[in-house]
Amino acid sequence: MDVLDWGRAVFALVATLAMIGLLALAARRLGMVQPGPPPAGRRLRVVERLMLDPRRQLALVAVDGEEHLILLSPFGDRPIAKARGRDAPAADAADESAAS
Repeated sequence: MDVLDWGRAVFALVATLAMIGLLALAARRLGMVQPGPPPAGRRLRVVERLMLDPRRQLALVAVDGEEHLILLSPFGDRPIAKARGRDAPAADAADESAAS
């Protein structure tokens, strides 16, 4: 292999790595890549998402120990259901049973 072949190989490698980097940057900007774990002090988090069709999806959102099921669509967002989350303190359940 002469110098010209080595130059082509290096250029191809640099071009390939640049394309991978640009695709990773585009994926991050479009929200396709999830960042690391959320900070401990966050009150809001998306627990799960389910695509119903290309335009609609269900999102389960946890806020302050409650979970909200929301239908997301181009026509607007609708709350579907509200429930006590898995992380909710057990003291609320004890208060409710003592009251009845």
